[in-house]
Amino acid sequence: MIKILILIDSSTEFSRRFLTGLIRYSEHHGPWDFYRLPAYYKTLYGEKGILEKIKDWQIDAVITQWEYEEIGFLIKADIPVFTQSYKNEISAFSKIGGDYIGAGIMAARFFAKRKFHNFAFYGNKDFFWSKQRAEGFRREVEKLGGDYFYFESKQLNDAQWSRSHIELDRWLLSLPKPVGLLACDDNFALQISEMCKFNNINIPKELSLLGVDNDELICNLSHPSISSIITDDERGGYKTGEMLHRLIMNKENIPFNIMIDPIRIKLRQSTEKYNIADEYILQVVNYIDENITSNFSVDTLTHVVPLSRRSLEIKFKKIMGCSIYQYILDHKIDSIADMLITTNKSLLEITIHMGFNDVRNVYRIFKKHKGYSPIEFRKKYAEL
Repeated sequence: MIKILILIDSSTEFSRRFLTGLIRYSEHHGPWDFYRLPAYYKTLYGEKGILEKIKDWQIDAVITQWEYEEIGFLIKADIPVFTQSYKNEISAFSKIGGDYIGAGIMAARFFAKRKFHNFAFYGNKDFFWSKQRAEGFRREVEKLGGDYFYFESKQLNDAQWSRSHIELDRWLLSLPKPVGLLACDDNFALQISEMCKFNNINIPKELSLLGVDNDELICNLSHPSISSIITDDERGGYKTGEMLHRLIMNKENIPFNIMIDPIRIKLRQSTEKYNIADEYILQVVNYIDENITSNFSVDTLTHVVPLSRRSLEIKFKKIMGCSIYQYILDHKIDSIADMLITTNKSLLEITIHMGFNDVRNVYRIFKKHKGYSPIEFRKKYAEL
């Protein structure tokens, strides 16, 4: 029986989803046994004590993280070691190598669609993945011609928070408003939410806030609740199990990387506002969002605002950068993509639900927009 030692904090949503995928793989290909050590074990018994336990339990592989102090000593165990999170890009062990830049690009494009011109990033200076998300965000902002603002700090515990938030406080107040702000993860997004309350910065009117990892508890602790980028953590855990299994069975110890991709954005209250000054276009955009599953036409929108069809179309394209038809189509395709990965409904059912009557046309348009057919998209991104 394969034995895996787990040395990670399972309290975060990311860790739980990752471990869920790992356990699911073991259920399909096991049985496996999972072992744990309390966080204080190293303090009491040192590195030697952990290595002795690994030998005593006949552990086949270790899953750990940088926060478990220094982990270089695990090389002596001469078994596969997978690091769930790490501070530096280079490691002697296997690790998660997610598309962090892609997450930053996704966030910048999201804010751009909502017509923001000011973009800010709040990062964790200790971690490579945070810097990469910032880099992807910055690059895309530059392509879009927006203004970019950056601030980073260390992870702040309660004691540090009371002493070290002054610079963050000043930075937030100095940002031009309105601004779209991406935090490196949901914990850092919650810090921003709390600081905005202290400084009477209105979320989402003045600051549109987006996190990463979609930790349901953290995102909903905030008021307003925090929108967040969902990453493919469970599938990453499953793939980790697959790779570890292969190494163990072949008696190999070769480092590997697991790529975890950003999938979509879970929308909540913190990003529900558009940065659109024109009252009529804002009304039209809100109507489209609220009625995206309905089969309405551009003519329908002329009853929402007191504009002729031609005037509305000209004004809409000038402000939004695309035609009304294209805007509606883009939103419908995004909604179809969400339903493909969050429901078990067939493409035909989803097509009808979204107000289309030709499934073959939807298939063609979807592949053009997403680069995958609906079946390929569901296979790649749907929950395990």
